[in-house]
Amino acid sequence: MVESDLHVLEHDLVPEHTLLSEQEAEKVLAKFKITKDQLPKIRKDDACIRILERIEGPINPGRVIQIRRKSDTAEEFIVYRLVISKELKG
Repeated sequence: MVESDLHVLEHDLVPEHTLLSEQEAEKVLAKFKITKDQLPKIRKDDACIRILERIEGPINPGRVIQIRRKSDTAEEFIVYRLVISKELKG
């Protein structure tokens, strides 16, 4: 991966990905009254996670990512994903 790969996160079609601190993640989970396991998943080997790791450092499974998407109807909406290992467990 070269330095220009970091610009992938700035592409118009790629939503903004942000690594939440553990405290921020706990607030989100409390707000929605859910556990981490109930969040949709994103694999550690996802291209955006790999690039985000170059900015934030290692991102271990169990961390929560906030994804901000632009919307024509709602202007933007925010979703959260739980980072999981490369292999899905059945």
